[in-house]
Amino acid sequence: MQIVSGVLGLAFLITLTGCQAPYSGTPVGLTGQQPAAGSQSKELTIREGDTLRISFPGTQNLDTIQQVRRDGKITLPLGEEMAVTGMTPIELEHALVKLYGPQLISKEVTVTVMASSFAVYVSGSVLHPGKIVSDHPLSALEAIMEAGGFDNDNADIAAVVVIRNEGGKTRNYSLNLKLVLEGKQNEPFNLEPSDIVYVPEKFSWF
Repeated sequence: MQIVSGVLGLAFLITLTGCQAPYSGTPVGLTGQQPAAGSQSKELTIREGDTLRISFPGTQNLDTIQQVRRDGKITLPLGEEMAVTGMTPIELEHALVKLYGPQLISKEVTVTVMASSFAVYVSGSVLHPGKIVSDHPLSALEAIMEAGGFDNDNADIAAVVVIRNEGGKTRNYSLNLKLVLEGKQNEPFNLEPSDIVYVPEKFSWF
């Protein structure tokens, strides 16, 4: 009987701890495997507004610094235009080696992202909802602070939602920021370009 009781107690403990939603973001209304901790990081891709340094070792007269325009293109050293958004720096390097190959002394091109900016949107019960532009990694809580902070009278800080487009499909992540403000959680939920952070109002019967 003691063994059975111990097994039941352990099962109850596992069930209880498994119900706690992690601050790293719990998908809402989805089935399948939940993203593992740290799975938010992705391979760097070039975005609108990024500043690129393009270097041609051995053919330095082609070196250039370009900012990715709103149409996703840059102007190359000899006047050509190329759409670069969505490419990784390595993919762009390969494309440039192929394009300029006959003119290069050294078949090598280096692409460096010097500066990167992206926009997210904050709405709901915050003081200054709207578009937030950042040139550095930004967490959901930081974006809310950039938007003036919570509307303390109305915000439900335990049920913040991040709305994200992933592969052409909308996915929602539920965040309990109350735990963060109480010092009970410290793992940030980093935002991606075009994320929408929604702070709902508290539910009230009156």
